[in-house]
Amino acid sequence: MTLLQAIFLGVLQGATEFLPVSSSGHLVVVPWLLGWPSPGLTFDTMVHWGTLLAVVLYFWRDLLGLALAWLASLRERSLEGDPRRLLAWLIILGTIPAALAGFLLQDVFESLFGQPHWVAFFWIITGLILFGSEKLGRRQRDMADLGWLDALLIGIAQAIAVTPGISRSGSTMGMGLLRNMEREPAARFSFLLMTPIVFGAGLLQLVHLLHGEGGATPIPFLVAGFLAAAITGFVCIAWLLRYLQKNSLTLFAFYCWIAGAVTLLIAFAGWR
Repeated sequence: MTLLQAIFLGVLQGATEFLPVSSSGHLVVVPWLLGWPSPGLTFDTMVHWGTLLAVVLYFWRDLLGLALAWLASLRERSLEGDPRRLLAWLIILGTIPAALAGFLLQDVFESLFGQPHWVAFFWIITGLILFGSEKLGRRQRDMADLGWLDALLIGIAQAIAVTPGISRSGSTMGMGLLRNMEREPAARFSFLLMTPIVFGAGLLQLVHLLHGEGGATPIPFLVAGFLAAAITGFVCIAWLLRYLQKNSLTLFAFYCWIAGAVTLLIAFAGWR
């Protein structure tokens, strides 16, 4: 891997982690198309921590308020007085399905990472999720209207996105729309919900690194990938939240369909 490749993959991770087009799918297909070697677990860990930094920097006020509200709910044993208390518990509930899926089915999902045709198939599924949620959702509710069932269903949608090609942000935003949320609040809840999952996944990868499974990657490449992912991720969060105030997810549905169809064609035609 070269320095330019490290920067490119960091930008790719930072953009596709938040845009509803599947970062895992892109990190499987793009190096495969370009004939690049696998960047390795160490690099993968660093770019994921880069996207985590982007979320924390953008939502630090929200995250701090949620943490304090959660502690207050424990101390007073009450959800009354601050709507953030309930929201904090909803995020915890929504995190559980993905955590269980990652723990119990990790080997199954990892087996799909080396198979671009499966990624292409799941890209098409992501497009259907985005398109269908736009057509079926009534877009009447805000984050303040969320309840326990909403959080659980959105959490299950996030668990499904452990599969490469199924977008985490796309599936959670799509479920939010199907629960009749407006687009921007659905995206905001999606990003807050992903924070503990990305943090937990990063910790798990660090455990693997401590067991010597990461491979040797030069430190400048790691720093370049980390910064590229963080900067690009921050910009994409800000852009997408503004975009969804007036625009739909349909554009991303068509992107996923095109990416999936082209990848399937290349894979089955033997062009790569």
